[in-house]
Amino acid sequence: MDYFRQLALALKQEWQEDKLNFDEQVRLSSVQDRRANGYSWYPVAIRDTELGKGDYLTVQFERTTHTEIPHLFRFGGAATLFSQHQPDTNRLEGIITHVSGNTLKINFRTEELPDWADDGKLGIDLAFDDNSYEEMRKALQLADSLKDKREEGRLIRILTGEETPTWRREESSFTSAALNESQQAAVRKIIDAQDLAIVHGPPGTGKTTTLIEAIKILCLTEKGPLLVVAPSNAAVDLLSEKAADAGCSVLRIGNPVRVSEKLQALTLDVKLATHPRMKEIRRMKKQADEYRTMAHKYKRSFGKAEWEQRKALFKEVRAIMKEVDNTMEYMTRDIIEKSQVITATLVGAAHYTITDLRYAVVIMDEATQALEPAAWIPILKTRKLVLAGDHQQLAPTVKSQAAAEAGLSTSLFEKLVQRWPETVTMLTTQYRMNAGIMEFSNRKFYEGKLLADAFVADHTIFPGDAPFLFIDTAGCGFEEKQVGTSTSNPEEAAFLVNYFIRYWKEVTEAGIPAKDLSIGIIAPYKEQLEAIRKAVENAGSVPFIQQLSINTVDSFQGQERDIILISMTRSNPDSRIGFLSEIRRMNVAMTRAKKKLVIIGDSSTLAQHAFYSELIELAEQRKAYQSAWEYM
Repeated sequence: MDYFRQLALALKQEWQEDKLNFDEQVRLSSVQDRRANGYSWYPVAIRDTELGKGDYLTVQFERTTHTEIPHLFRFGGAATLFSQHQPDTNRLEGIITHVSGNTLKINFRTEELPDWADDGKLGIDLAFDDNSYEEMRKALQLADSLKDKREEGRLIRILTGEETPTWRREESSFTSAALNESQQAAVRKIIDAQDLAIVHGPPGTGKTTTLIEAIKILCLTEKGPLLVVAPSNAAVDLLSEKAADAGCSVLRIGNPVRVSEKLQALTLDVKLATHPRMKEIRRMKKQADEYRTMAHKYKRSFGKAEWEQRKALFKEVRAIMKEVDNTMEYMTRDIIEKSQVITATLVGAAHYTITDLRYAVVIMDEATQALEPAAWIPILKTRKLVLAGDHQQLAPTVKSQAAAEAGLSTSLFEKLVQRWPETVTMLTTQYRMNAGIMEFSNRKFYEGKLLADAFVADHTIFPGDAPFLFIDTAGCGFEEKQVGTSTSNPEEAAFLVNYFIRYWKEVTEAGIPAKDLSIGIIAPYKEQLEAIRKAVENAGSVPFIQQLSINTVDSFQGQERDIILISMTRSNPDSRIGFLSEIRRMNVAMTRAKKKLVIIGDSSTLAQHAFYSELIELAEQRKAYQSAWEYM
C-alpha cells in the first residue's frame, strides 16, 4: 500500500479508538466523575466577554470550587460550555485560547451567549480534539500530493527512502569550547546538511544545549525564519526560553504551560498588546462593545422596530470588527517578519497566523515521541529538517492496537535512523548519572558508547553510599492485586516507603543537607502510585515529603532526581509482567536518577524476561543485590 495512505489508515484507526475511549470517559459519566478525572470544571463563573476575530465571542471563565483538582484543559483544545439545568441540550462548543491557574478563555463562534447562560449552574467539559486529527489528515494528503513534484517533494522523497540526503561541499569548521566533541560534531552536521540531520541524544547528554547552539548559528546563516517544534508544550517552552536567552528573536505560537514573564513576553498575544497600533485596536473595540451593549437591550424584545434596530447595531459591530481584523492581521505579519525563530507544538505549526509560512529549517525536538502524521505538519513547511531525540526512550503514545500494528507506534525518527545512519550524530558524554547507574542502560541500549563526565561519574548521596541497588522481594509474599484494568502491590508499596525512611535516616546521620535533595518514586501502574501515596500517608510525619514526586514513567520523561526508587509491582506465579516488557520505558525510569537508583521487585517474576535477568545478574556482580528479608 502507498506510504501515506497506509499512515492515513492507521491514523483513522487511532482516531476511532481515541474517540471511543473519550466518549466512555466523558460523555457517559456524571459531572462529578468528569470533574474528579480532570475532564470538567464545574461550577464556573463568567468573568469577562469580548468580541474576538471574525464572528468569535471570547469568554473568560473561572472555576470557583474544587480548584485543587488537576485538569486536562490545554491551549488550542476544544471545550463545551454546558448548563446543568439541561446538560443534554444546553451546550455550546468552542476553542480554548488561554489557560492560567483557575481561569480560562474560550472562543465561541457566536456573537452572544445563549439565553440559558444567564441562568447559572454552568460548567465546562473537555471536548474531543478532532482538530488535531484533521490537521494530521490534511498533512498526509498534502504530502501524498507533493511527493512526486521535483522541488517541493524532494525532502518527502528523502524521508520515505526514495532519494538520498546530501551535504554541502565545504564542511563546516565550527568549534566551541562550550560543547564537547560529540556535541560539536552534531552542530557541524546540522550546518552541513542540505536536507536532513539527526541528533541522537541519550539521557543527560546535553541535547537541548546542542540544539540551541545550532539554532544560534542557523539564525545568522539561513535566509528566512526557523521553525522549532516539539510534541509537548513543556519542551516548546524550554526551547523558546533558551533560544531567546541565546539572543534570537523568538515568537512563541500558543499559550506557554510554564507561565513566566519571560515566556509570556515571547507570545503573539503579548507582542500584539505592546505593538504601536494597539491603541487604535482598543478604540475600535470599545466602540464595538458600546454598540453590542445597545443591541443587547433588545435581546428579549421581539417587536419589528426593535429587531431592525438590533440587526443594524450588530451590522455596525461586524463592520468595526472587520476593520479590527484587518489591522490585527497587519500587526501579526509585522511581528512574524521580525522573528528569527518561531516555536510551536507540532499541531500548533498549523495555527492560522502562521499556516502559510515557509521556513529555512524546521527543528523538531522530542521527535521520537511524535506521532508520524503530526510530524508531517511542520515538515511540509521546509526543505531542511533537523530531528532530535532518543529512540531508546519513550515511543509515540498510541491507543489503538490495530494502529500500533500498522506502524503508528514507530516514530519517523526511528525509521530514519535505520534508513539514513549517515545523517545521525550520537551525543556520547552524559552529565547526569553516576557511572554505576548508567552502566546497564549503556550496555543494553547504547552499545557501550556512553561516557559519564568526570564531574558526575562518582557522585553519590554521601561517601560510601551505593549508587545502584536491586532489592529482591521474592518469597516475601508481596502479591500483586488486579484493580480494574490496573495492578497494585500494597505490601511492596509499604516496604518501599519503610525502606526509604530507614535510608533517609542514614542520609541525615551522614550530615547531608537533605532539604536540597530531590526524590522521585516511579511505578508502572496508577493503582500502585495510589498504594505508595497511601503508604506515605500511613507513615505519619515523613521528613522528605516536600521533596518527593510520585508518578508514572511517562510523567518523569525529560526530568531528573537525585534519588529514584522504582516499584516494579508485578509479583505472580505465572511470571506475567505486562507492559514492563516495554524495556524502553524501563530505560527512561532508570536514567532519571543522578546519584541513587533503587529498584524493588520480585526476581522470580521478573527474571523470566531476559532484560530483567541481566539487570539482576549485573546487580549481583556489582554487589548491588539485596533481599528484602534483610530489612524485615
